[in-house]
Amino acid sequence: MELTKNIFFNTDKLVENTKVKISYTGNLFQNASNDVSIHYGFGNTWENVNDAKMEKTELGFQIEIDLISSDTFNFCFYNENGEWDNNYGNNYVFPIEKKPVELIVLDDEPVSLGNVRKLRKSYIWSKKIRLAVYKIITYLPKLISGNYKKKALDTNK
Repeated sequence: MELTKNIFFNTDKLVENTKVKISYTGNLFQNASNDVSIHYGFGNTWENVNDAKMEKTELGFQIEIDLISSDTFNFCFYNENGEWDNNYGNNYVFPIEKKPVELIVLDDEPVSLGNVRKLRKSYIWSKKIRLAVYKIITYLPKLISGNYKKKALDTNK
């Protein structure tokens, strides 16, 4: 996915605690730089700052980065001559999304489709049992006292 001109990610969105592959085909690649590195950090205050050398390919310079739990992923590029591509002083800043939370967890593992069906069946059975108990509590005293039969006889008249 191209998020900005000349920068491509191998994913549609950046998600915390995942890896992302970055491909760069900007000015430093177009000007035939031999070595390009990425300077990156996380959050508004550039926490966990790192520099890493990128691999040169026919598709541009590439690298795989581990994303941490943060609001943003910030980076810029520089070559062996000290030339920088930092988005005209603004750096490249992209939001990092939180990892989706599983709604139901059994034994610290995500629920599979089979487990969901089992849970649905047990839910339906619990509803049926509750309805049966309600009917027993409501109508059993009427049957024992005979009030149920009297009402039935009264409606036939």
